[in-house]
Amino acid sequence: MRLLHLHSSFAAGGKELRAARLMNVFGPGVAHTIVSAQPGAYGAKVALDPALTVDFPSDFPSLQGRPAPLRLLRIARAMKHFDLVLTYNWGAMDAVLAHRVWGGVLGLPPLVHHEDGFNEDEAGGLKPSRNWFRRVALARASALVVPSQRLEEIALGDWAQPRPRVKLIINGIRTAAYLAPPLPDAIPGLPKPAGAKWVGTLAGLRAVKNLPRLVRAFATLPPEWQLVILGEGPDRERIAQQARESGVADRVHLPGFVPDPSRAVGLFDLFALSSDSEQFPISILEAMAAGLAVASPAVGDVAAMVPAENRSFITPPGDDAALGRALAELAADEGLRARIGAANRALAQAQYDENSMIRSYASTYGAAMGKSDFP
Repeated sequence: MRLLHLHSSFAAGGKELRAARLMNVFGPGVAHTIVSAQPGAYGAKVALDPALTVDFPSDFPSLQGRPAPLRLLRIARAMKHFDLVLTYNWGAMDAVLAHRVWGGVLGLPPLVHHEDGFNEDEAGGLKPSRNWFRRVALARASALVVPSQRLEEIALGDWAQPRPRVKLIINGIRTAAYLAPPLPDAIPGLPKPAGAKWVGTLAGLRAVKNLPRLVRAFATLPPEWQLVILGEGPDRERIAQQARESGVADRVHLPGFVPDPSRAVGLFDLFALSSDSEQFPISILEAMAAGLAVASPAVGDVAAMVPAENRSFITPPGDDAALGRALAELAADEGLRARIGAANRALAQAQYDENSMIRSYASTYGAAMGKSDFP
C-alpha cells in the first residue's frame, strides 16, 4: 500500500509527530512518500521507524505558487500511482484543489485532508478568501479531519463542509510512556541539576507560538527558576533577544528539538504555553500525562482539555500579565502543582490515550479507500 503525504511543513511539530506516530503504527507493510511545502522542512523524519519504507522526493512539483491550471495538473499527475493521498493544513491546499479539478479526469486516488490550526497570518481571524478557497477545493475530498471542537465548528460553518465529510478525531498519546521519571540527562546538552526548578514547554520556534511572551511572563519568577524551551524554528534569535531584554538570558535555555518528549517532559516542574493560536495541542496532553500543572492562554480547546483543578490557570488570550500571574502562583506552591498534576495525569490516562485516536484514523483512511480494515 502506498500513501502520499503532502504537508505544509514536515518540521518537528505536533501534527507532524502525530503523522509520524501513525506511520510507525501502520507498520512496514505501508510505503510512504512525504513532501513538504516548505523546502527542506523535514525535521520530523527523526521520529520515523527506520524499518519503514519512506521516500522524500526532490522532484515533486512545488506545493507553493499560483493555482494556475497547468501547475495544478502537474501536481495532480504526481498523485497518480498512490492508493491514498493525505494532505495537511493550508500549505497543502493547492494540492487539494488540484485533486478537485483533475481527480476525475486522471482517476486519482481518494484524498483525506487534515486541518490542525492556523499560523500567525490567521491567528487573529480567518481570511474570507481562504474560507472560499477551502470550500471549493475540499468538494472532492473523502474526509476532512480536525482535532478540536473549534475547528469542527469552523469546518461546518465557515468552510461549509457537509457533516458526513468532517471527522473530529481528538489527539491522543502513549500515556503510559510518561509514567517513568526521566533521567536527569535526558535532554542532550542540558542535564538537570539536583534541586533545580524548571518551567518548560514543547513548541516549534515560530511566531504563532509567541514564545517571547512566555519569556516575559517567566521573567517575573524567582531566580531559582529556569525556562527550558524544547523545539526548533526560525524564531530562535527573537526568543533569545527577548531573554536578553528581560534580563533572564542566563536562565532561558533553547536546547533544540527532542525526538521523544516522553523521555524529557517529566523533567519540568511546571508546563507553560504562550501561543496566539492552538486547537488541541499535543504538548498539553504530554504535560498532563507527565503529571504537570499547566499554565496557558485559553486558545482553541485548551480550557476544555484540562480538568477543573487546572482551569483557573488557563488565562485570557493575549493577556501577558495574567499568564505571568498564573506561572507565579504555580511556581510558589509545590503542593498545588502536585495536586493539579495528579488530576491532569488521571484525565490524560482516562481520555487521551492514543488507542482511540489510532482506531479513528485507521477507520477514516480505510473508509476513504473503500476498505473495511486499514492498513
